[in-house]
Amino acid sequence: MTHIRDQLNREIHLDKKPKRIISLVPSLTELLVDLGLEDRIVGVTRFCVHPIHLRKKANIVGGTKQVRNKKIQNLQPDLIFANKEENQPEDIEELEKICPVHVSDVQTIEGCYKLIEQYGNLTDTAKEAKIINDQLKNAQADFTNFIKDKSQLKVAYLIWKDPWMAVGGDSFIHEMLKINHYDNVFKHQKRYPEIKLADLEDADHVFLSTEPYPFKEENTEELPVDPAKVKIVDGEYFSWYGSRLIQAFSYFKKLRNQLY
Repeated sequence: MTHIRDQLNREIHLDKKPKRIISLVPSLTELLVDLGLEDRIVGVTRFCVHPIHLRKKANIVGGTKQVRNKKIQNLQPDLIFANKEENQPEDIEELEKICPVHVSDVQTIEGCYKLIEQYGNLTDTAKEAKIINDQLKNAQADFTNFIKDKSQLKVAYLIWKDPWMAVGGDSFIHEMLKINHYDNVFKHQKRYPEIKLADLEDADHVFLSTEPYPFKEENTEELPVDPAKVKIVDGEYFSWYGSRLIQAFSYFKKLRNQLY
């Protein structure tokens, strides 16, 4: 029997190795596949786009905010992976009546390492989890050496428009900005605050994320700042914790080298 506490300190008990897994978190669906669990995944959300072929094999059980509980029940899962921010508390409460639900809550890189370890312990892939964590630690160490002498740049990271919203100081994206030596303009605000475009004028750079709002180059013209200061950035690399972070550090290097 496996006993662990998830990242909300909730007890998770498994009597046997899970063979029917459902993931309600796109970034963590990718992690499960990289742990070698693709054949055990029976359900994913419509936002689980990596690897793209998985949605043709697994059942779509709704979106992250609109989970189809009845469909999940019919799939007879023995383990469900959810996330505090992406999934609704009431859905998690209902799903716990079906089978154990692990809830992640990652705001730091250390939390990411711990999450990968927990996934490995829960799914009997501890060896694979250690390999991923070792690769991630090596990538982070290499990037830390790269960035150590780089100056701090004041950055505003926008995730939505109508209303315009940015990243505050208590999120995983903020942690990624810090690691990159980006000083978050909105670090003193909570979560994802609505902002005034005038607040962007002090930023060295404004990042427009590709998710959750799919910003495009034409959106740069809507901002009251020099277009040269505005950069479309890959939101997956800044917000997806899990195995994608291994690739993220290479992306961060390229991005930093493009900035003045």
